[in-house]
Amino acid sequence: MSTDVEQQQRPESAGDEDDDRPALSARALEALREFLSEQSAAQSFAGGEAEEEEEEVRLVAEDWRLSQFWYDRITAETLAEEIRRICDSDPSSPSSVACIACPTLYVYLKKLNPDISANLLEYDKRFEQYGDDFVYYDYNQPEELPAVLKHACNIIVVDPPYLSKECLEKVAQTVSFLARPQGPFLLLLTGEVQKDRALELLNVKPCSFRPQHANKLGNEFRLFTNYDPAERLGGWERN
Repeated sequence: MSTDVEQQQRPESAGDEDDDRPALSARALEALREFLSEQSAAQSFAGGEAEEEEEEVRLVAEDWRLSQFWYDRITAETLAEEIRRICDSDPSSPSSVACIACPTLYVYLKKLNPDISANLLEYDKRFEQYGDDFVYYDYNQPEELPAVLKHACNIIVVDPPYLSKECLEKVAQTVSFLARPQGPFLLLLTGEVQKDRALELLNVKPCSFRPQHANKLGNEFRLFTNYDPAERLGGWERN
């Protein structure tokens, strides 16, 4: 119930005040509606971008002392999709993937295709967080790996940490150790300067697809494969 005092403090008439308010013209109202619609669309777009950012995989910080440079999202997802296609090409033979010194790819692969069997061979023990999938790997000891991995992998992806001849030679030994007898699908990510050496040691050729890193590198980076991906990955580069 209202008291007399409350009644005296109220405005005389809300209706009277409304009558005194200026009214917008039809043209002004239409402009206001258009503005509010644009604002709503902009907010929805920004929200969509935020959702996309949340979908990106977050890794530990790069350690440049270990020559670590993470792939950008497009590169990691493109490589993960290529691996999925290879796995699907022969469903009668279970695939086993070795990701050598490429944790970005491993993480995206398991995020997008959790049922694919994959191991991360990596020197940085921070990646022990991935449990049994993690295998400690020092390229200076190219075959000091669990016996269960010997000739067990039909897909091998390798990103040697250094652009030296010695490093690539030792990584090639690791590939031989891991590869199934019938031969693996091999994807090598390294600098353009390794092109001739990569062909000699691993019989791989450059693809047109150009991998990129989240933090841009000064040297030109390439993807090489030992199989012709046809229309995928831009195919082998034609001279």
